[in-house]
Amino acid sequence: MAQVDIFLTESRGFMRSRVILTAAELDIFTLLDEKPRSAEALAAEKNLDARAATRVMDCLISLGLLKKSGGIYKLTENSIRFSSRHSETVLPMLLHMNRLWNTWSSLTEVVRQRSRSEDEPGIHFDESGWRSFIGAMHVIGRDLAQVIARDYDLTRFKRLLDIGGASGTYTIAFLQRNPAMTAVIFDLENVIPMAKERISEARLERSVDLVAGNFYHDKLPRGCDLALLSAIIHQNSPEQNLDLFTRIFDVLEPGGTLLIRDHIMDESRTHPPAGAMFALNMLVNTQGGDTYTLREVKEWYEKAGFTDVKQVRHGEAMDCLVEGRKPA
Repeated sequence: MAQVDIFLTESRGFMRSRVILTAAELDIFTLLDEKPRSAEALAAEKNLDARAATRVMDCLISLGLLKKSGGIYKLTENSIRFSSRHSETVLPMLLHMNRLWNTWSSLTEVVRQRSRSEDEPGIHFDESGWRSFIGAMHVIGRDLAQVIARDYDLTRFKRLLDIGGASGTYTIAFLQRNPAMTAVIFDLENVIPMAKERISEARLERSVDLVAGNFYHDKLPRGCDLALLSAIIHQNSPEQNLDLFTRIFDVLEPGGTLLIRDHIMDESRTHPPAGAMFALNMLVNTQGGDTYTLREVKEWYEKAGFTDVKQVRHGEAMDCLVEGRKPA
């Protein structure tokens, strides 16, 4: 295939994405997991146009996500985790991607004008959007958190401050790896109930405190010797990151460590490729978010007062780690 044909094929990728996201939004995968049925029956149940629903479901067959026999549609091995019934469902991530569809559609205008008008920094969703977002972050993080907890030496720490810790994916992995450690999850008031639910499922209620607050302006909890910013710095501007690092330095125990997990870009800002793409995701979804180089991150650490700053893990998929120490 000629190179131009490859690029044309890639440019049509949005069509494939839209079919999958529409099916997720309509919960077609969960419905077919509950009971295989015809397109007409599903359309009647969901009050959909029968012809349109049939075309979408037939297209899903061509993508390997459904199969059909005698007019009855069923899931395939490729789509079983798209159902909310699956114990390791990825549906929250699909629903989050569906919400990003609208913001990414504004990329051209953002490049033309770079006009964003949010009064508050950070990422903003309605109530259902927050649940999809937090669920999506758990989908992304549940396996990676276990890998990082295994590879990073946690035995030197007593108490973790998980800032913007969402539903506790990394807190749970860290405490499972180091049962002697306790933790504080600090996140928005509407996120804390989701953290409480997952912490309870992991039976770690006695080891984890849940504190509601906004890390852009509220006081951070004290008494911790390890602070974690997992997938946080990319949603902030450089100025916001320096302010956050400084406030973490103030509350961290002497000798404590600030650990960040994120994309760490090379100086060309083109590697890792996923980080270059994610920079655009921040461009259309935040006031000043971006992906950053080690030089930039090290500057925030050192201006805040941290020493011994170093990258301790390299990766391609937002799995880089950088740590810095507060002098004892």
